[in-house]
Amino acid sequence: MTPTLFGRWQTRIFLLATVGVLASLPFFLGYLGTKESPIYFWVLFYVGLLGLGWDVLYNFLQKFMWDGDWPGVFQFFAGIVEAVFLGFIVKIFGLPYIDKEVFDIPTFIQHYTLVWVSVYISSWVMMRLLFPRWRFRGGQWVGKWPRSSN
Repeated sequence: MTPTLFGRWQTRIFLLATVGVLASLPFFLGYLGTKESPIYFWVLFYVGLLGLGWDVLYNFLQKFMWDGDWPGVFQFFAGIVEAVFLGFIVKIFGLPYIDKEVFDIPTFIQHYTLVWVSVYISSWVMMRLLFPRWRFRGGQWVGKWPRSSN
């Protein structure tokens, strides 16, 4: 499947709003030795917001791939780049609702890793099992998509 840009956006938002929220709950509730704080949901929000911009870049770059697709290993490296970028932005400049003085890099790495791995596995396994037609619609949930001639 080669996702369309709109399909990438829809899938990213859906997975972060479901799987990402579930993965953030243990951090938010303080179960992992963390302080109870809504900062984890703000980090999740900024992961999604910045991800919409990243998807524009990824959609552009995948057009240069021989098969027009974005391999899973590229997603892995893209996740690392996204984490480093977001961590850098928050620690250096700060973002609304995330105080750069309180922002803890080791906890951010744990939280981001759990969210990213959960979303990654969900996109490669759960989405294909629970929503088999999703792949043939370019990752789109709503809107127009190419209809097959079958």
